[in-house]
Amino acid sequence: MTEPEVPQSDDVVARVLASAETRASGYALFRSGSAQALQGETSTGEHDGEQQDREDRNALRRVPSLSTELEDVTEVEYRQLRLENVVLIGLYTQGTVADAENSMRELAALAETAGATVLDGLMQRRAKPDASTYLGKGKAEELAGIVQAMGADTVIADTELAPSQRRALEDVVKVKVIDRTAVILDIFSQHAKSREGKAQVELAQLEYLLPRLRGWGDSMSRQAGGQVGGAGAGMGSRGPGETKIELDRRRIHTRMSRLRKQILEMKPAREAKRANRKRNAVPSVAIVGYTNAGKSSLLNRITRAGVLVDNSLFATLDATVRKSTTADGRLYTLTDTVGFVRNLPHQLVEAFRSTLEEVADADVIVHVVDASHPDPVSQLATVRDVIGEVGARDIPELVVFNKSDLIADDDRLVLRGLQPRAIFVSAHSGEGIEELLAAIAEILPSPQIELDLLIPYERGDLIALLHDQGRVLSTVYAETGSQVKALVTPEIQAQFTPFLSVPAARS
Repeated sequence: MTEPEVPQSDDVVARVLASAETRASGYALFRSGSAQALQGETSTGEHDGEQQDREDRNALRRVPSLSTELEDVTEVEYRQLRLENVVLIGLYTQGTVADAENSMRELAALAETAGATVLDGLMQRRAKPDASTYLGKGKAEELAGIVQAMGADTVIADTELAPSQRRALEDVVKVKVIDRTAVILDIFSQHAKSREGKAQVELAQLEYLLPRLRGWGDSMSRQAGGQVGGAGAGMGSRGPGETKIELDRRRIHTRMSRLRKQILEMKPAREAKRANRKRNAVPSVAIVGYTNAGKSSLLNRITRAGVLVDNSLFATLDATVRKSTTADGRLYTLTDTVGFVRNLPHQLVEAFRSTLEEVADADVIVHVVDASHPDPVSQLATVRDVIGEVGARDIPELVVFNKSDLIADDDRLVLRGLQPRAIFVSAHSGEGIEELLAAIAEILPSPQIELDLLIPYERGDLIALLHDQGRVLSTVYAETGSQVKALVTPEIQAQFTPFLSVPAARS
């Protein structure tokens, strides 16, 4: 195949290096300034704890001017990966230019989180993607010119490309082409820490890779089987006839089966902890939201959990559970969950279904939205779609607009119109935290069954349970034990049946 002709005029170079602007033809060239701002310095406070994971996370940052080649074996633990230079592409079939640009900004942030430098971007409006190269033929050739002029080594598409589209586009631009799903999977691969999280990510990667296996040259050609004719065939070439791709596919299926088995084996321990909380009637609150909405910061502000806070996408992959109490002393748990993103790969939703069970079993969902985001409506819709997929749509939802210290009063009015009952908070400044805690306490299941009990002094565990899971109205210390009047929930009522007494005496 001959090399495609690339425009070399000064006009092309000037256009590529110019600032972004909408073209008269309906195309827009995207620049990554907003995405770079997203990846700026992370501000943390005393409420964020010691942030012990930050040093490990920063050690994995990809930096320019460093080769992936190791000059000495001692560099293995400290190496940093070379930055890839990428060009973004996207097309939109409906909606506005602003919606398409927001999606491209998010893709730029994803690329930078994965460790790439975004050089430029190209958007196109089409009725539907080209079946061959995703972009139209002319636009694909224009992209090849931009890639060559900018010195890019990767092209990232703002969608999930079909394997044939990726191969055809690579043939035109002559560099590696990946899609949005591959970038998200790469980020998850870098950030997963727990054994279960790593297994879930690997499973999602293999499910994504399976239909995209491809071969190069004779090493992938079919082995001869049965009667064979032609030059170079005959004795010694007869065999089972399995291709290299089929062999790889079988190995991937085997590995996926093992990973699914491992994830199932981890499930009982998680279910045992959840069952223990249910048996003790400990209500649970799940913190969900779009990635980088500030869920971990909010958890740290309430519980000083010390969860990693980073101004990047998908900083949290492993669920974190912490205890908290209401103003009247009721115990409950707060769970920080993995963030969501638009067009979240279905492989990840399936692979992380076991983790998302924490959301489905919660008593209250705290839905955190980034108030400073240019498109909070799409964030709300995306997260609610995933909530519905895991069967948690009927659980009480409390919408919280975080980062309220970064927005103007006019923006608050707009957001208030969007969600009239929402609470505005700032995990950084502490604004609205008390209001949020009061709202959580109001929604959580409250003990309603009144009991008069005579509890022996040696059963201090029951007294502690009343304080944690019920509401003690009065206590009188008698000769044979504590006479307690309390409100309890149906879940723990049976434990106190043997200790029912006449109404407690008034002090």
